[in-house]
Amino acid sequence: MNLLIRTCAALALTLSLPLAAAPAPLHSQFLPSDDLTLRAEAPDQQQLLQVTEYAVVVGNQRQSSQQPIPVTSPLMIRLKGKPLNKGATISQVVLSFDAESKSLKKPVYDDKSKALTLSYPVAQYRVIVDLLRNDTVYVQFLSYANGHIWADLHTGAVRAK
Repeated sequence: MNLLIRTCAALALTLSLPLAAAPAPLHSQFLPSDDLTLRAEAPDQQQLLQVTEYAVVVGNQRQSSQQPIPVTSPLMIRLKGKPLNKGATISQVVLSFDAESKSLKKPVYDDKSKALTLSYPVAQYRVIVDLLRNDTVYVQFLSYANGHIWADLHTGAVRAK
């Protein structure tokens, strides 16, 4: 009888506890506040990469079939690294820098090539290269069922000197 009472008490206590929320994505401490509750649900997809190498690509392109002849010089950084979370398939990140657009392209993860493409204003180039030279850098991509997408580059927590 005593065992039955204990079992019923344990069951009642368990059922009275609130259901646990979905686990937060890895590196969630680096996300900004979610004032609009766009990230209330667990992400459908998370890709988390620790950057191990990078290459800067400054292109020069002249399309001779058009008049007047446009000359473009794309600026990109290619990042490679190792995926950190379970189920992550990411192998590279392409950062492109745009000096002319008024809005940036949305982050896109391509499952086939295992590549994430991120666009930044050209003013962010120096900041990003400085991070890559001096810190351990992570790239994070989250997509949600409601269509919200978040992507970032961030360092780990660094102690002030």
